[in-house]
Amino acid sequence: MDKPVLYLVIPCFNEQEVLPVTAPLFLKKLEELCAADLIDEKSRILFVNDGSRDATWQIISDLAKEHPKVEGLSLSRNYGHQNALLAGLMYAKDLCDITISIDCDGQDDMAAMDEMVRAYLDGCDVVYGVRSDRKSDSFFKRTTAQLHYRIMHALGAQTIYNHADYRLLSARALEELSKFREVNIYLRGMVPLVGFKSTCVYYKRTERLAGKTHYSLSKMMGLALDGITSLSTKPLRIVTVLGFLVTLFSFACIIWAIVMHAMDSTIAGWTSLVALVCFLGGIQLLAIGIIGEYVGRIYLETKGRPRYIIKETTESDR
Repeated sequence: MDKPVLYLVIPCFNEQEVLPVTAPLFLKKLEELCAADLIDEKSRILFVNDGSRDATWQIISDLAKEHPKVEGLSLSRNYGHQNALLAGLMYAKDLCDITISIDCDGQDDMAAMDEMVRAYLDGCDVVYGVRSDRKSDSFFKRTTAQLHYRIMHALGAQTIYNHADYRLLSARALEELSKFREVNIYLRGMVPLVGFKSTCVYYKRTERLAGKTHYSLSKMMGLALDGITSLSTKPLRIVTVLGFLVTLFSFACIIWAIVMHAMDSTIAGWTSLVALVCFLGGIQLLAIGIIGEYVGRIYLETKGRPRYIIKETTESDR
């Protein structure tokens, strides 16, 4: 097999503090892979600016002018991490043989790229970077992340435990991924649906090399909700089963009330009545909320809005 052309796809949002630190590390890693005869000299680094409000795009533009192996892609506004990553992958799809997506904060071990490329050369179209542990996370983040993966698994979503967005994709896998047209995307669950031969590479994740994370709790919860609603309909089935059980319970209460009335054993039951009404009201609101989440996503899907819009690239500046 000929040496593959690799594109490192790196989404960036307000990363002016960490980018000057990690960009040289990515360049060094690309040179090491070339020197080891694992990839072609035409390989590149593609930074995707996700509508940053700081100097991120200026830094990317300067890097592209200074280093021939650096390219930049700027979106018209902030579309979110998943859409920015997809934009980079689709841009690189026809320019390379493989892509490796990685965050720009330097937390993912770049040494794992060697094993990823070797797995591709051995016939794998998809190689997942999987964390060997979560010791670098806080207790809250570690607990919620593990709960998220367990819930996704219980709902039938084909996700890889402890895998985020550090992965290798072949051009063939990218071509098939491009056929997924949904607006609400969750790449961690979509990539396994592509199929093809895959494997996992395990690595240790460290602390950010500089700056602060921009992935807030609300964004993480939104991503988890997108993952659940885009990959599984089990919550709707759970609502159906719950409604059936509540209906059975209600019939039992009616029969009990009739029997008590026939036996002249009725008593004033204000507390039980309020508890029953609150219980049924809560179940109904929960069911409406879950159904509403799916309806809202159907609404967005039917609009067919673009998932991202490219504003400019560094290639046009050269």
